[in-house]
Amino acid sequence: MRARLLALVLLLLLAGCSSGGTRDDGRITLRFQSLAWQEESVEANKELVKEWNATHPGVRVEYVQGSWDSVHDQLLTAFEGGEAPDIIHDASDDLADFAYGGYLADLTELLPARLKSDIPQRSWETTTFGDGVYGVPFLQEPRVLIANATWLKRSGVRIPTPEKPWSWAEFRRITEQLSGRGTYGIAWPLKEPVSATLNLSLSAGGRLFHRGADGKVTVRFEAADEVVPRTIRAQAGTDRSASPTTLGSGGSDTLPGFFGGRYAMVPLGFSYRQQIVQQAPKGFAWQVLPAPAGAGGLTQGVSPQTLSVAQDSPHQKEAAAFIDFLLRPQNMVRLALGDWMLPTGSRALDDPALRTPEHGWATGAALAAHLRPAPAQTVRGYPEWKDKVATPALQEYYSGAINLRELRKRLEEDGNPVLARYQR
Repeated sequence: MRARLLALVLLLLLAGCSSGGTRDDGRITLRFQSLAWQEESVEANKELVKEWNATHPGVRVEYVQGSWDSVHDQLLTAFEGGEAPDIIHDASDDLADFAYGGYLADLTELLPARLKSDIPQRSWETTTFGDGVYGVPFLQEPRVLIANATWLKRSGVRIPTPEKPWSWAEFRRITEQLSGRGTYGIAWPLKEPVSATLNLSLSAGGRLFHRGADGKVTVRFEAADEVVPRTIRAQAGTDRSASPTTLGSGGSDTLPGFFGGRYAMVPLGFSYRQQIVQQAPKGFAWQVLPAPAGAGGLTQGVSPQTLSVAQDSPHQKEAAAFIDFLLRPQNMVRLALGDWMLPTGSRALDDPALRTPEHGWATGAALAAHLRPAPAQTVRGYPEWKDKVATPALQEYYSGAINLRELRKRLEEDGNPVLARYQR
């Protein structure tokens, strides 16, 4: 009798230690790791999880809070330890090594036709690696110019629109015109200079990464790739129209100076509008302008936020069903509003809430058709190339420590051996 009692206690203890999967009552539990961090965004995600759980008693979703600051290393450790969440929130430019490494499930046959057709092909390209699709791109963020509306109106400069944007040359002239003693036409926050430079360079026809017939990628820094870096360097070093002190700053670091009238404009991601609404002094007038255009028009590279399914998840079909629920058009609108970003879905993007002139939503929505996959989207080894080669090289170039020839040498001659190690 005592032996049977001990056995029963042991079984109960083991059941209590279960960490997910399928419960004894047959109910499935999925772990959803979200990287939402803004209060509105976290609330929207948690509400949607609650709504799913209320209507799907057989498949419960557990919300797990992650962090953008450490997601790559955290996921790598989880994958290698067999403890990855079932549903993974990340960014498309972080997926290549995970996809090629076999850590993510191919979603090609798991996603419904509704979702596949609602998101444009250009967005799906950001999560397509080889013959498989390893994430659903759902939120995207163009880089825009946040401008002091009063300052621009007083100056009399032409105000750009998505239909008639500034060229890069005109942009340089205008920032010089807006500058004065102790004030600057622009503040470039380039603490992380690589993505800003590469993504904006698409507007000038730059591409930097070139894939050969053998499928291998090499870096070539050509004339079109020079336009954006040369403009920024000229503004900071020659024209004195860009604040040299902000080149090593993050986006948020520039806001006090912007509110204080030190800079006329700051190039920022679209979602920074939330911080501006929350932090701007009473009566401060600001507006959203499109980034400059070049030979490639308003084309701009983006790395959308994504939802993926772990290859080791025993419930891939159910995880894909939850993603489909989360990204229904009305739900995608809620997520976009919560993150102050643009949805990738066509039906969500047409929602009137995302087309209002207030806070620049209409300007952002007008840019959506011009967004393309970031140049490094499918390049294996990009994180190492960015951290070890491109970031220090661009930082030194923008500060004036090296010239354009040396920048090209560093990006190509130092960078290509790094990429080659990942493509053998």
